[in-house]
Amino acid sequence: MIRIAIVEDEKEYQATLLSYIKRYREEHFADIATSVFSDGMDLVDDYHGGFDILLMDIKMKHLDGMKAARKIRSMDQAVVIIFITTMAQYAVAGYEVDALDFILKPIDYGRFEPKLTKAIGVVEKQGKKKYVMLQKDGRREKVSSDDILYIEVRNHNVYYVTAHETYTMRSSMAEAEKEFADYHFSRCNQAYLVNLKNVISVDKDDVQVGTYHLPFSRSRKKPFLQELSQFLEAGYDR
Repeated sequence: MIRIAIVEDEKEYQATLLSYIKRYREEHFADIATSVFSDGMDLVDDYHGGFDILLMDIKMKHLDGMKAARKIRSMDQAVVIIFITTMAQYAVAGYEVDALDFILKPIDYGRFEPKLTKAIGVVEKQGKKKYVMLQKDGRREKVSSDDILYIEVRNHNVYYVTAHETYTMRSSMAEAEKEFADYHFSRCNQAYLVNLKNVISVDKDDVQVGTYHLPFSRSRKKPFLQELSQFLEAGYDR
């Protein structure tokens, strides 16, 4: 499913965009869910990273689209942003936040349809990934499952380790294992859940993920190696 957020303060354009997405869904047999926000502040205040595409008006009353996009980009590098504007020169600033494109008002379906197709293509090329909002230093960031090297549980906290950052959440290994069940993670022991995409080598006693060497437990070594072998044989894109 493609999840689209419409961030637009004018009711007329909210209705237009909703009708165009409905038409696009019917013509392309696309699985699309939409949410509507009347101001950038409404989106940013409780941003949870659950959108694939943002259709963002630049000029809004409380928090304009450009400021909202900057805040979102600090948390979410993956979401596709398309600005909606009355003047093309406003959209040039979109490069600052890696916006994919812009749509000029008044909006017509003939220009809207190929831009939405382009955006959906970008989302689909991102492949099978899971995105989670993780905490670090009092702020939230959207992190791809591909970037996680391993997940560790310690003292009722779960640590999500990437090549450059470690994020901490109050959770359990059982919850983390369930959350990433479809994204090629496997336990090498009770404390570590390893991303099979990021395995570099396997030794007698441990598995290397990035620069980290994580020990096998006696009970988990065989099933882990079987799952790794199945993953490699399936030829998943690494």
